[in-house]
Amino acid sequence: MIQNSNLRGEKPLLKEILREKEGYFLIAHVVAMIFGLAGLLLVLPHPQFIASLPDIGQRAFSLSMIGGGVVYMILGWATIVIYAYRQLGMFHWLAFMIPALGISLSMELLGTSTGFPFGAYHYLSGLGYKISGLVPFTIPLSWFYLGFSSYLITRVGLNNLAINNWVKDLGSIVFGSLLLTSWDFVLDPAMSQTSVPFWLWDQPGEFFGMPYQNFAGWFGTGVIFMTVATLLWRLKPLNFTHIPLTIPAGVYIGNFGFAMIMSIGAGFYIPIFLGILLGIVPLMVFLWLANQNPENSTTADSLASVS
Repeated sequence: MIQNSNLRGEKPLLKEILREKEGYFLIAHVVAMIFGLAGLLLVLPHPQFIASLPDIGQRAFSLSMIGGGVVYMILGWATIVIYAYRQLGMFHWLAFMIPALGISLSMELLGTSTGFPFGAYHYLSGLGYKISGLVPFTIPLSWFYLGFSSYLITRVGLNNLAINNWVKDLGSIVFGSLLLTSWDFVLDPAMSQTSVPFWLWDQPGEFFGMPYQNFAGWFGTGVIFMTVATLLWRLKPLNFTHIPLTIPAGVYIGNFGFAMIMSIGAGFYIPIFLGILLGIVPLMVFLWLANQNPENSTTADSLASVS
């Protein structure tokens, strides 16, 4: 009995320790994206600057270009892992992460092998070790942390509406997948056509070099793994009233900002408009809804936990 009591006491202590860490991981995630933007948009277009660096500077730049994308995606994954475990518990964290990783990886492997459901494309170097030589291991991580952030913000916002729980779940799946896809509106054209692209499209695309099929694939993949997670979460229903959203909102907005600046650098403005209209505007609405419950731990109130 003493041993069991000690184990019960260890979990709150662990969560308290992690509470201080999740903000640092979010900050590191955003800083890594800023360094990546500087390298892609400021340094690479000016090779004379790179040539003027001393040997140690050139080696550091080379390492940052090789591993920078890997680092920021791992940091984003770690941020949401800590947040999900601390706020929702191990069951709900894993019940979302495992389907998100497994289903998104399966879809990416299918897509890079057959062209379905996203269209014909292939990954280049820069995002880490490729699973089966096709999909960088970091790609499923980004599906998870952006998908989780999109879904949870939507679900907590809908929680304050006087509608049936099944409708709330369905709305979370649909709008969560929309937020996830809206991020890709902005990211994909720029990342596949930057001076050092991370993937290439092997078929002509109608949307700034991309096939419209890609967005249907993104939305459908999000719907599938969010539906699986929703059904698993129903096995142990959550109380969504007291879930602060600073961390998932920070992750989503930070990644959207990264994609937006990349698109501005590439001169793609229509994708930015669509992303704001279908992603950022609904995001703000759901965050506003989440803050309507006076008992809820609001996003604004939890900002202090990041610093």
